[in-house]
Amino acid sequence: MNWRGVLAIYRFEMARTFRTLFQSVVSPVISTALYFVVFGSAIGSRIQEVEGVSYGSFIVPGLIMLSLMTQSVSNASFGIYFPKFTGTIYEILSAPISYLEIAFGYVGAAATKSVMVGLIILATAGLFVPLEIAHPWWMLLFLLLTAITFSLFGFIIGIWADNFEKLQIIPLLVVTPLVFLGGSFYSVDMLPPVWQKISLLNPVMYLVSGFRWSFYELSDVTVGVSLLMICVFLGACIFLVWRIFATGYRIKT
Repeated sequence: MNWRGVLAIYRFEMARTFRTLFQSVVSPVISTALYFVVFGSAIGSRIQEVEGVSYGSFIVPGLIMLSLMTQSVSNASFGIYFPKFTGTIYEILSAPISYLEIAFGYVGAAATKSVMVGLIILATAGLFVPLEIAHPWWMLLFLLLTAITFSLFGFIIGIWADNFEKLQIIPLLVVTPLVFLGGSFYSVDMLPPVWQKISLLNPVMYLVSGFRWSFYELSDVTVGVSLLMICVFLGACIFLVWRIFATGYRIKT
C-alpha cells in the first residue's frame, strides 16, 4: 500500500476544505440550526413528545444523518469529478498509485469532512435541546459507516457524471427525499399501516433508525437489521468502485 500517495490525495482534499471553510463547514451548520428553529418551534409546539422524547431532541439524529449523507455525497462526488473536468485525473492515473489507493484518498477525505460536520452539528444541537447518547460507541460506529458508505456512493456519482448538472441531480432528487421520507423528523410508527410497509423499502430509514437507537434506544427496526443494511450498502458501493476502476468506466475514455 502506497500510503504516501494516499496521504498526498487526502491532504490535498482536506486543504481544499479549509480554503472553503464557510461553504464546507459553516453553511451546513447554519442550515441545520435553521431546521431546529423551524421544526422545533412550528412542529414542536404541536408534537410535544415522541415515545417519551421531546420532539426537538427526537429530530437531532435525523438532522445529523441528513447533513452527513448529503455532505458525504457532495464532497466525494466533487472531489473526483473536478480532476476529470480539468484533466488532472490523468496525472493521478499515471502516478505510481493503485486504483484502490486513489479511492482511499478521496473517500477518506470526504468521510473525514462529513464526520467533522456531523460532530459540529451534534455539538450545536446541544445548545438548542437536551441531548442524551445512550450508546456513544454505537453512535460513532453508525456515524463512520454512514460517512464512508455515502462517500463511496458520491465517488461513484462523481465518476458517472459528465457535467455539473448530473453531479447535483442524485443528491437533490434521490438522497435528500429518501432522508426526509426515512423517518428523520418522525417515527415510522406514527404512519398508517400501509405507509409503514412502504417505508421499509427506503434504505435510509434503517440508517436513521439505527442512529437514533444509539441516542435514545428508540428504533423503527432492530439495530441488528440497521447494521446489516448499511453493511450491504457499503459492500455494494465497494464492488461498484472496483468494477469502475477495473473497466476504466468514464475514466480512461
